[in-house]
Amino acid sequence: MAVVEETGHRREASTLLQELIRVDTVNPPGNESRAASLLRDYLARVGIECEWIAREPERANVVARLSGGDGPSLAFLCHTDTVLADPAEWERDPWSGDVVDGEIWGRGALDMKGHVAAAAVAFASLQRDGFRPSGDLLFVATADEEVGEGEGYGLRWLVDEHAEAVRCDYAVNEGGGERIVLGGRPVYLCATAEKMSAPFLLRVHGRSGHASMPGIADNALVKAARYIEALASFEPEPTLIPEAKVFLETVLGETPSVHEALARAREVDRRLADLVAPLLALTLSPTMIEASHKRNVIPALCDVGVDCRLLPEQTPADAEPLIRAALGPGDYELQWIEPTGGTRSELQTPLWDALVSFVSELEPGARLVPDACPGFTDSHFLREGFGTVAYGFFPLMAMDSELATKLIHSADERIAVDDLQRGVEMLRHVARELLA
Repeated sequence: MAVVEETGHRREASTLLQELIRVDTVNPPGNESRAASLLRDYLARVGIECEWIAREPERANVVARLSGGDGPSLAFLCHTDTVLADPAEWERDPWSGDVVDGEIWGRGALDMKGHVAAAAVAFASLQRDGFRPSGDLLFVATADEEVGEGEGYGLRWLVDEHAEAVRCDYAVNEGGGERIVLGGRPVYLCATAEKMSAPFLLRVHGRSGHASMPGIADNALVKAARYIEALASFEPEPTLIPEAKVFLETVLGETPSVHEALARAREVDRRLADLVAPLLALTLSPTMIEASHKRNVIPALCDVGVDCRLLPEQTPADAEPLIRAALGPGDYELQWIEPTGGTRSELQTPLWDALVSFVSELEPGARLVPDACPGFTDSHFLREGFGTVAYGFFPLMAMDSELATKLIHSADERIAVDDLQRGVEMLRHVARELLA
């Protein structure tokens, strides 16, 4: 692996990340203006002025710009809110920012205040270097990515209400960068697409009655059981989307048939099969249930909340007939709940080439492979609003990819300082490659 040398960028990014972690921006309620103020002050020290854009005073977004010519524009995109943290589950205070054995601990270290710190330092250091981009270079630190319901306070709202502040041709965001050795060769994942988050409510109908006389009622909760089993065992017909096709071609050296793809991946490595499986079809996960609110009342209704993730560009209208066929006939209804996401960016772009060249320099012989992120990111709003080529990439080389995945949204979240520095180097490299 490449040796990471001590640099000023490394110290600067580490210090800034510690300060960001110590600012509690758990969403809800968010209070992202605390982090926005910190970032605005940091950038001001190198003569960079920021736009402070807030739907509500305590939920600010920060946008900074290095103006360029008429070339393409590039955004370093990140968000400052985090999910909650229960200190009782952690070995250390989730807002300590402690450095232990070369790792910085705290909520948001991986998702995604580490990326925020690296992006701010990369942006500021380019300004200090006298970098003059051929097109605008943006630093966009948004609020409300973790919740973002309704119009939200972050990028969804910015695209709708302040489009010119965040419009860009290219963007580097979260969602990829994990390093995995597959078939003896290292690959780095790059999120070029994402699945659609399309949750729905399965509402099962019955007839209420006194719980002491079950025979006179029709228990909706009991009826729901077979539908839950059907959802859990549903295996939709697989599809080889472009991201999965290129991924498998890169690792296997050929494109298997769609029905052989998972087995061929499993022959190489279990982790490859785990990565490929969500790329082949929609997924259904029953996660919530609500029925009677009194123990002695048999429920006439039972609501089952289902987390549904559709392939990029697949729609609820495409999925509903498949789901109904799996459930079979019965007295139920499906209610879709605000589908979001499901967008993709092209692979043959200057941004892809810039990331390929970075990976080649970082670790000769390693390959960059596309991935469709199973979760949701703010990249969706840029793709949908402006046709932006948005990729998720932040290189994680020092930390094991499986460990990093487990730590996101979980206890003992932390990031290796080596990876933080590599993030700064990656963003500087991409800016120079695209906007030189």
